[in-house]
Amino acid sequence: MNSNKCGWNLELSYSKLPNKFYSKQLPTPVRAPELLLLNERLASELGLDEKMLQDEEGVAILSGNEVPEGADPISQAYAGHQFAHFTMLGDGRAVLLGEQITPNSGRVDIQLKGAGRTPYSRGGDGRAAIGPMLREYIISEAMNGLGIPTTRSLAVVSTGDEILRETRLPGAVLTRVAKSHLRVGTFQYAASFGTIDDVKDLADYAINRHFPHLLNEPDRYSKFLEEVLKSQAELVAKWQLIGFVHGVMNTDNMTISGETIDYGPCAFMDTFDPGTVFSSIDVKGRYAFGNQPYIAGWNVARLAECLIPLLHKDEKEAIDMAQSILSSFPTTYHTYWKKGMRDKLGLFEEHVSDQSLFDGLLKIMHEYKLDYTNTFISLMNNNKEELVMYESDEFQTWLKNWQKRLHDQEQSQMEAYKQMQRSNPAVIPRNHRVEEALEAAAEGNYDVVKKLLEVLKNPYAHSENQKEYQKLSRDGNDDYITYCGT
Repeated sequence: MNSNKCGWNLELSYSKLPNKFYSKQLPTPVRAPELLLLNERLASELGLDEKMLQDEEGVAILSGNEVPEGADPISQAYAGHQFAHFTMLGDGRAVLLGEQITPNSGRVDIQLKGAGRTPYSRGGDGRAAIGPMLREYIISEAMNGLGIPTTRSLAVVSTGDEILRETRLPGAVLTRVAKSHLRVGTFQYAASFGTIDDVKDLADYAINRHFPHLLNEPDRYSKFLEEVLKSQAELVAKWQLIGFVHGVMNTDNMTISGETIDYGPCAFMDTFDPGTVFSSIDVKGRYAFGNQPYIAGWNVARLAECLIPLLHKDEKEAIDMAQSILSSFPTTYHTYWKKGMRDKLGLFEEHVSDQSLFDGLLKIMHEYKLDYTNTFISLMNNNKEELVMYESDEFQTWLKNWQKRLHDQEQSQMEAYKQMQRSNPAVIPRNHRVEEALEAAAEGNYDVVKKLLEVLKNPYAHSENQKEYQKLSRDGNDDYITYCGT
C-alpha cells in the first residue's frame, strides 16, 4: 500500500541507540476500526493530508492495521519510580511508528497508544478503552490551547473489539504526537540495567534531539541537566498557575523535552486547595496539587543520579556538581511561578511585596473555598457579585494593596487588563464538562466532545460562547475521582 500519499515522512533515529533500549514491535491488528476524532489542524501542521487520513487506508494506519511506508515500529524500554518505588517498565501498550519530519523540518514521535501487547506489557492486554483515550485527547488539546507544553493527540480510532477492565469496554487506539518519548525513566533504565556507555549514548541522543546547542560544549552533560531542570520547573509552574493536577508524576511520566505526558488520573482544580488529589490510587496525596513542584524537583534529582558518571571523572566532584545544579530548582521554579502570578494580576515589574500579595490572595481563596479560575476572572472584570470574599475586611485590605500596585506602575489600567486577559483563561476543561462529553460519547454522540474541543481551542478569547463553560457543576467537584485507565 502506498501510504505516503497521506504525507507520511517517517524516520527512526531512536533505533540508532543500542537495541536494549527498544524492541521491534508491530501493532496488533484490530477487528473493525472506525475513526472517532481527527485533529485536522495538527495533521496539517505535521504535513499530513487530513482528508486521506479519513479514508480506509488512513484509518487502517491510525488503528495499527497497516504500517505506513518508512515506519519501523518499536516499543521503548524504560524504568521509573512509581509512587517512589523503582521498577522496570516500558511501553506496555504503545508502539512508536517512527518520527515524522514536518514541513518546517521538525521531528516528532508518532505513537499508537493501545496498540496491543509488547514485551513490556507485564501481563496486561496492551489495549485501551475509548473513554480514557478520548479523555487524553480532550485534556492534551486543552493544555495546548492554554499554552502549556504537552504531547498532542492526532486521532482516536475505535477498534470494534472489547477489552476487559472492571467491565467489558469498547476498545480504542490514540495516535499521540510528542517531541520525543524520552523520559527520566529512560535514563534510569540505562543506568540500572545498562553500562556507563549506554547512559552516555542516551544523553548524547537526547542532547542532539532536544538541546543541539550543547553538542560542542565541553561540559554538555551538566548543561543538559540544567536545561532539563529549567524546562521542568517552567512546566510545573504553568501547571500550578492554571490549576492542573497531573495525578501521577512518576519518573516514567516526566519527559526530557519538558512536555506534559500521560493524561490518566489528571484533572483541573475548581475550589482552590493545595491538598487537591483526584487520582484514585494516590491515597497518601504524594502527587497533590501543592506537592507538584517538590515532586518535579525530586524527579530531576533522579535524572542527576543517572548522569553522575558523565559529569566528572571524580565521583565526589560529580556529586557536588549535581547537587549545585539541583539546589537551583526551588529558585528557578519560583521565578517562573511569580512571573506567571504577576501576569495573572496585571503586574509588570517585580516588587519585594509580590510574594505576600500572592500568598494573601491564595489564603483568602482557600479560606472562602473559591473557584481558582473564576476568581481571577472576577478580579479582572471587577465583578463583586461573583465573590463572597469581597465582603471580608481581609480581602478589602488585600484589594487596596493590589490596586495600589496597579496604580504605581507605569502601565495603564487597560494594559494591565489586557495582560490579565492573556494570562487568565476564560475556560478550562471543567471536570463535569469532560464527564458530560465522555458520557455522551459512550452513547454514540460525539457532538458534545467536538463542541467542548472547539470552546477549549482558544481559552483566552473570553468570548460569549465560553461563558456557559465557566459555570461550576451543580453537584460540586470536591469528591471527584479519576482513574488511570490501564
